[in-house]
Amino acid sequence: MNIQTQTNGSDVALLGLRSVLVGSLPATLLTDDAPDTYTVEAVFTRRPEPEEIKQILDGDTRRFLSDAGYPAVVLTVSDRRLEIANTNLEGLRDGLAGLLSERLAAVSHNLRARRDAAAVTFEAAAGHEHERAAAVATLAESVVFEPSHPDAPSE
Repeated sequence: MNIQTQTNGSDVALLGLRSVLVGSLPATLLTDDAPDTYTVEAVFTRRPEPEEIKQILDGDTRRFLSDAGYPAVVLTVSDRRLEIANTNLEGLRDGLAGLLSERLAAVSHNLRARRDAAAVTFEAAAGHEHERAAAVATLAESVVFEPSHPDAPSE
């Protein structure tokens, strides 16, 4: 599923996960030697931004996963992949994948909200500076270099 949001008049895709990298899965899956848990690599829908990576790896994400019943899951970001350790395909299928998608969308929304707030602050500051510069120019134009008493003798 491709989720998009509108920011400053342009569509920007929220960060999400596209698919599992099958080639990175243990070769013993679906055999008697298959591990119970392992690392699953999933491909992001786009390259995550540094601020997004920070939030994906932070304590809030760990608490979110733990509170949802996945305390052992550890996330790592490697380029355009999310490495999901201490899980398995069944766990992802049965709920973890949806939770990860929810968290990634929240991370993207959070980043966009902070950027929008910063843009509003910047625009307000720019508007104030424009008004201040106009007031300075008006004040400078009010300065008149003429004698205050035109009838006074000059020295």
